[in-house]
Amino acid sequence: MNAKKALKQLLLLDLLQGLWRTFSYQAPSSCYTEQYPQERPMVAERYRGAPRLNNNPETGETLCIACNLCALACPENLIVVGWQRDDKSRRKVLTHFTYDLSRCMFCGLCEDACPTDALELTQDFELAYYTRQGAIWDRHLLEEGPTPVRYTR
Repeated sequence: MNAKKALKQLLLLDLLQGLWRTFSYQAPSSCYTEQYPQERPMVAERYRGAPRLNNNPETGETLCIACNLCALACPENLIVVGWQRDDKSRRKVLTHFTYDLSRCMFCGLCEDACPTDALELTQDFELAYYTRQGAIWDRHLLEEGPTPVRYTR
């Protein structure tokens, strides 16, 4: 019995059995690799990413009525809505809209508070910038949305 145990230890049979078991679970058919920059991953339908300020598709004007409800609903106070009253129609006109992404926690309260669905959180997830000023989006950038970077070799 001791000779059999010594032979097993000498030939490392226990180690080889363990390695065989481990490698049998790593079949190439079960491995999956995302080619990230070339192929964009699918994100969940409920994912809240980059904000967007929507425009009316027929007229091209912004849907924002400058009611300031999104700024009041935001717990981080990162939305600034600037408006001016139009003398002819006596309505508020949006002059500027800034959104600070560096402090946003993507809770969606601003989106829920908007009565005209002008502000929405999209499924865009690439929000990294090299400077802090890149994380502060103005009205123009919010209407266009982030442009994905195309990588080349």
